[in-house]
Amino acid sequence: MYSYVVARDFGFAPNPFFGWCTLATCKPEIRRTAKRGDWILGTGSADKRRSGQAIYAMCVQETMTFAQYWADPRFNRKHPNLRASHKIAFGDNIYRPDDDGGWHQLDSHHSLHDGSANPLNVGTDTRVDRVLASQEFIYWGRSGPTVPERLRSFGEAHEDLCCHNRGHRCRFDGALVAAAVAWIDSFPDRGLQGRPGDW
Repeated sequence: MYSYVVARDFGFAPNPFFGWCTLATCKPEIRRTAKRGDWILGTGSADKRRSGQAIYAMCVQETMTFAQYWADPRFNRKHPNLRASHKIAFGDNIYRPDDDGGWHQLDSHHSLHDGSANPLNVGTDTRVDRVLASQEFIYWGRSGPTVPERLRSFGEAHEDLCCHNRGHRCRFDGALVAAAVAWIDSFPDRGLQGRPGDW
């Protein structure tokens, strides 16, 4: 189980549209280490008064390189077009391999205002050449439930499932992970369930 704060909820990282939840930008350490079957929980930020509120949960089903993600027809609709709907404008399939072994960054949420590549974001995103994808997810966005108190002070160690700082947490007691997955599984509706909080 990986837990982190979704500081900016635009439907970009994660991108929950068109039947797949993908994490293709930001969070390089989670993208580097998460394995198939691992769960990722993103919660809201305190500065937006959403601390402890679930934004999304996904069980990693597939991992792939940026080149594989770019070329896979299942994810063509995640190529961004800033003149289209919000769902398409915030597409996260933004890195195309170029001829010299680098990356071409599409005009996207991570580009500069003039559409040119943002070197800072290119560096952060491509530092780990790995994309996580799943059809086993719930994305609540702005309408997410509050993580139950029993998961915020769990067991004798009073372990908190929610992360409160930059980075992420992933070293949880197995019983807490099982309880967290059981809580996620208690929601009957899966997939896209709400709008991003920053729209």
